[in-house]
Amino acid sequence: MTWMDSVEVTIDGESVCVSDSTLETYNRPGPRYTSYPTAPEWDDAFGPDHLRQVFQEANAKPEPAPLSLYFHLPFCESLCLYCGCNVVINKRHEVAIPYLAQLKQEIDWVSAENLTSRTVEQLHWGGGTPTFLSPDQVEDLYKYIEKRFSFSPTAEVSIEIDPRVTTDEHRRTLKRVGFNRLSMGIQDFDPLVQKTIHRVQPYVETKRLFDYCRELGFDSINIDLIYGLPHQTAESFADTVDKIITMNPDRIAVFSYAHVPWLKKQQGSFARYLPGGFEKFRIFTRAIDMLTDAGYRYIGLDHFARPDDEICRAQDERTLHRNFQGYTTKQGCDLYGMGVSSISGLDDAYAQNWRDLPSYYGAITAGRWPTMRGARVTQEDRLRRSVINRILCHCVLLKSEVEREFAVCFDEHFAAELKQLERLESDGLVRLSGDRIEVAPLGRIFIRNVAMIFDAYLDQAAVAMRMFSKTL
Repeated sequence: MTWMDSVEVTIDGESVCVSDSTLETYNRPGPRYTSYPTAPEWDDAFGPDHLRQVFQEANAKPEPAPLSLYFHLPFCESLCLYCGCNVVINKRHEVAIPYLAQLKQEIDWVSAENLTSRTVEQLHWGGGTPTFLSPDQVEDLYKYIEKRFSFSPTAEVSIEIDPRVTTDEHRRTLKRVGFNRLSMGIQDFDPLVQKTIHRVQPYVETKRLFDYCRELGFDSINIDLIYGLPHQTAESFADTVDKIITMNPDRIAVFSYAHVPWLKKQQGSFARYLPGGFEKFRIFTRAIDMLTDAGYRYIGLDHFARPDDEICRAQDERTLHRNFQGYTTKQGCDLYGMGVSSISGLDDAYAQNWRDLPSYYGAITAGRWPTMRGARVTQEDRLRRSVINRILCHCVLLKSEVEREFAVCFDEHFAAELKQLERLESDGLVRLSGDRIEVAPLGRIFIRNVAMIFDAYLDQAAVAMRMFSKTL
């Protein structure tokens, strides 16, 4: 590794110089805020009866929210060693048969609790590898869902695909049944990196599959990359980014590799090959420069999009939102998660299913909803969730908006937080004024740190014990 005292990156046309001392200060464990309160605060006493009550309360509101549906399909043929997801490794594809039967039972229960007038605005299949299912199983499950929920004509219907196992027949089936968005995992094209993380997918083969998806006419194709993997350097990852640019995806996510070997033991096998803190940061900033030079907008955190993409319009119009799928243009939806480990997120509560198959199967077989834990959301939680969401999605918080929505005096309610932000302002992360908090270009990179200021549950002295990944 080449250790540098600083690195320069251009964000929103502004050149930003980041020193190693700044990185050392702010690169620390923290949440990604796909929920608030975050999962460590949820309660095991929250069970199936509580979730059903929450669903009923959502239906009873004067204007029930539209729906976002998430289905977790956990199976993979082999384990990618960097992976931190909830997966089940099995080469025998028949293991999906009992899972689909149990999932359909859960779909029946959840759909029965839902008013048919509440349309589905967003659907997502994640995993695992959803295309572990055969094309026939994909079509059967999709039609099963479609018969039990009312879909909006403009619904965003997306799925995560692994180019190594997703066949042309899979792609034709996905397009035919109604999927309009694909999220394609690539991570890195470097052969040594791929071999080390146990995920080999040559560029030529991947591009062929990508181009075929374009020919089929999917509305949007997104690419997922990961920086900070073993053997990566800024130069080697730049070659991957250059190849991605030639493929011309609509959106690109450049996720930070989360090294949590105390949770995922397989990650320890390559720990000695990981790029160090500043080298990892240099990999990311090089990617920012390359993608923005190629015309992509840096949305914030780790997301990039073409300027004409609806996610950019949503950010401009201050309607961008975050949920468990990350950034979304579908603001105001209640998220219903189904499948092992899946999460539901409503205005009033969060709930998670059992994370292992035996517990998930056992609950459903016994006629019980597979809810493992959850949390009710207080009015103070809603207020802070709204503040955090505005920071992460809009990169500027207008105090008057918060005051109108929650009937508070922002400066009085958040006096302690505004005092903490003064240090971030002196370090160039934010710009404070009487009516707003603006995330500066440098703060786009450390935006999780800005959001953490407003987290009432976060014990700063015990962050590392909560097992969050580092912010970069």
